[in-house]
Amino acid sequence: MTLLDLGRIRLFCTSLGPPGRETAAPALLLVHGWGGDGREWSPHAEALADRFRVLVPDLRGHGRSEVPDEGNTPTEMAEDLAALLDFLGVGPVVAVGHSMGVQVVNLLAVRHPGAVRSVIALDPAHGAGEAEAALIPARLAEYREHGARAAAVLVAGAFSPQAPPGLRTAHIRTVLGTPDHVIAQAYAGMYTDPGAVGVRPHSETYLRRRSQPALTVWTFEEAAEWERGTLRAPGSRVEYWPHTGHYLHEERADRTIRLIRDWAAGEPPG
Repeated sequence: MTLLDLGRIRLFCTSLGPPGRETAAPALLLVHGWGGDGREWSPHAEALADRFRVLVPDLRGHGRSEVPDEGNTPTEMAEDLAALLDFLGVGPVVAVGHSMGVQVVNLLAVRHPGAVRSVIALDPAHGAGEAEAALIPARLAEYREHGARAAAVLVAGAFSPQAPPGLRTAHIRTVLGTPDHVIAQAYAGMYTDPGAVGVRPHSETYLRRRSQPALTVWTFEEAAEWERGTLRAPGSRVEYWPHTGHYLHEERADRTIRLIRDWAAGEPPG
């Protein structure tokens, strides 16, 4: 566990893997979402490290990584991860992302195809339809004015009644610790900046550019049906997990670990 100086940014990253076999083991990159940090992947990383090399970074502006004044966007985060993999000499990886982290790993896959073997996308922050897109300008204004306090309201409502005790509180604490300007810049980078890919037509365009196999899990049935229509790479598939909150990888940690393990062990080559 260390803060790595990548030249363009200093990222905190945890690396776990089988003793004496780190360079030979298949590599997994586990990427958190907006207002989170790598701690949410701790159970998954420990469970998967017996078989895989597991990298868990904190994205720029989040957790223990450097907090730039500008550029806290998914595109820059993807470039940071490309630099991280190059620095560590790791790849191609199975890139696993949650929420905004899905945008980051998909952008990594599109912009640096040699670095990514395949993608696992968990409740992505892309594919916003017309109704959701209509809410984005007002939300962004709230985040620009109130920062993490406004984001915490959204996060608080993102859990199902079946969520483990303490999970909501843990995420509220984490998002409240995220700098206000990072919250606003990252949200704009997802949805409103030039080149942002969060709204459905733009999502479709960039997903068509992704050449690697992808496994996507949605907690909304309509979104799952929409994404099935975007699949191009052989071996890709979409699953729908009902009765699950947005932080599905933590609400259903054991199921998520099995999903990652099975896909990484047997997914088609990228």
